[in-house]
Amino acid sequence: MTTNLKEHFAAIALLAGSLSTMGANPPKQTERLNILWLSCEDISPTLSFYGDSTAHTPNLDKLAKESLVFTRAFATVGVCAPSRSSIITGMYPPSIGTMHMRTALDVAGWGNRKYPEKTLATDVAGKPVRQYSAVIPDYVKCFTEYLRADGYYCTNNAKTDYQFAAPITAWDENGNQAGWQNRPSGKPFFSVFNHDITHESQMWLNKKLPQTVKPESVPLPDYYPENSVVRQDVARNYSNIELLDQQIGEKIDELKKAGLYDKTIIFFFSDHGGPLPRGKREIYDTGLHVPLLVHFPGGAHAGRNDELISFVDLAPTVLSLAGIKPPEYMQGKAFLGKYKVPEPRKYIFGSGDRFDDFSDRVRMIRDKRYLFVRNFYPELPAYKDVAYRKQMDMMQELLRLRDNKELSGPTAYWFRLHKTKEEFYDCDTDPFNLTNKVDDPMYAAKINELRGALDQHINNIHDKAVIPESQMIEQMWPGGIQPVTAKSIVSNKKETIRISCSTPGASIGYILSEKEIKPDLNSGWQLYHEPVKAKDGMFLYVMSNRIGFADSEVVQIKTGRR
Repeated sequence: MTTNLKEHFAAIALLAGSLSTMGANPPKQTERLNILWLSCEDISPTLSFYGDSTAHTPNLDKLAKESLVFTRAFATVGVCAPSRSSIITGMYPPSIGTMHMRTALDVAGWGNRKYPEKTLATDVAGKPVRQYSAVIPDYVKCFTEYLRADGYYCTNNAKTDYQFAAPITAWDENGNQAGWQNRPSGKPFFSVFNHDITHESQMWLNKKLPQTVKPESVPLPDYYPENSVVRQDVARNYSNIELLDQQIGEKIDELKKAGLYDKTIIFFFSDHGGPLPRGKREIYDTGLHVPLLVHFPGGAHAGRNDELISFVDLAPTVLSLAGIKPPEYMQGKAFLGKYKVPEPRKYIFGSGDRFDDFSDRVRMIRDKRYLFVRNFYPELPAYKDVAYRKQMDMMQELLRLRDNKELSGPTAYWFRLHKTKEEFYDCDTDPFNLTNKVDDPMYAAKINELRGALDQHINNIHDKAVIPESQMIEQMWPGGIQPVTAKSIVSNKKETIRISCSTPGASIGYILSEKEIKPDLNSGWQLYHEPVKAKDGMFLYVMSNRIGFADSEVVQIKTGRR
């Protein structure tokens, strides 16, 4: 465990663990509120409380009326895994080497944790990219470790997809059966439930389900042609959102039946923009702009908020709501709670690198009105021919129309064969980001402002994409071999157990059992953050892990006076 983390855990042990939100009086430690994340996949703000009433969503509508609704919330990347890496760490993906989609099969629960030397793609230098678990800076942790150290019971059900295997210290439970229902009596919880009914794959997997939204009634954005196949899939997306609403309603009902609704802060958000072509994977508003609402007990603070919110802000905000000071290394800033930053964001930053087997490098900055994009490889096509997406009927139809030269104007813009080095859009007058005004002298001052701020951001975060992905992997895994976390060192004296690990940045998990067991990843590892008391004759199991490294060997001892 690093010195910084030790000091931080020591500091939070002194905190009252109280909640202070937007001027509310902090309750006593025994009254700490629970925090529940109801996350979903692949939806834009195509919901009635954002002005699009195409889908019938009574449960979300009711929740939104009693919630703080954020109108300018943005993911850091327009695709799952890099976006989720920013959510769990509070860091920008290019700053920690998690920006390439996807590094391996560590997608749900504790992940696959196996990395065959199989070529995933080629990078921007044309070099092969293998499977790997990203080795992030040693001081960066999954933010849930800070919650666990402060007494929260943390559960995840069940998607992780962080670009690295979830460390055993991140969650008390992590899998399809995980939930707040299993927490010890009296413990506050932080629980995540991910809903995949709106995921891109459900566009074809749900193809035979009844359409609850009529294709002829759906609105089409300007970048889609009037076409029956397109309408059918757009309606499928809205129909999936209606299915999502039912699932959200069920989760809220469970909370109410348990008597916890008025003791829990509820977040609802999507991991990035919608699943349809020219949405997901894009660096425009269609790929990054997401719904976000936060519900406080009793409907406190309900209303609308137009501040700029980035997904790097979610981790420090949850810590702030729990009364925990976010660590200084986090690049996100708390927008609620005791440690809410005094000044709102001026800019949002986004990135796009490898998507499946197509490598690129694009960076974006946005303020409340304007969007500026830098293309590091303008010679590459704007459209990426991702095979996964082509399972969608409307994607096949768009490609047919393109090949037959039946697309023009806004409908053809996405398929341009080359990009300009820079792009600039007025999001108020051009909400779909289709008219590039980078050469318009009327906007010269604003373009220079955003260009300079983006340069500063890239330098400040030490953007790792300055080198090709294959070279970055070699730095993480020298010689193509995954580094291994060192075995833990255990000291057992006078009924007090102290544990350490020589690997910088390693976190330590342990199990104390009255009987001998064969521990696995689901055995309920506790986070070691302070000396542990244990009576004689117990079985102690210890495992360490640095993010991106292989887990250490498990150390087993029987406790007793020495």
